[in-house]
Amino acid sequence: MALINPHINFNGNAEEAFTFYKSVFGGEFAKIIRFKDLASPEFPVAEIEENKIMHIALPIGKTNRLMANDVPEILGKTNENENRSKIVISAESKEEADRLFNGLSVGGQIEMPISDSPWGSYFGMFRDKYGIEWIVEFDPEYNGK
Repeated sequence: MALINPHINFNGNAEEAFTFYKSVFGGEFAKIIRFKDLASPEFPVAEIEENKIMHIALPIGKTNRLMANDVPEILGKTNENENRSKIVISAESKEEADRLFNGLSVGGQIEMPISDSPWGSYFGMFRDKYGIEWIVEFDPEYNGK
């Protein structure tokens, strides 16, 4: 079956954001490629862009990857206040949901505190300190009770 892996554009702070995400999810980066790693006469890279992230991937769980890059300044800024799609984390327990919600929301804006929802799941929403929108939920119907 196909997997869906979120990819996020950043304005030069992808590495900082992913170091933070790694501190919450654990694990190691599967890949980090900087723009300077791809520099060639055919693909010149401005000095200001050399150390920015061209691609970064953090495995989460057994099959998921969170991926990102920094947008080169020549392409303009990513609107960090736009209504982005949310990244949904389906936790395996309330405890895991609490740990991820509390860890990822540090310094961010909580839109809906994590709690039991009217539709039967344990659910919360927030925008993290990098402007990324997240939903964390535990649904006992899908994860066992």
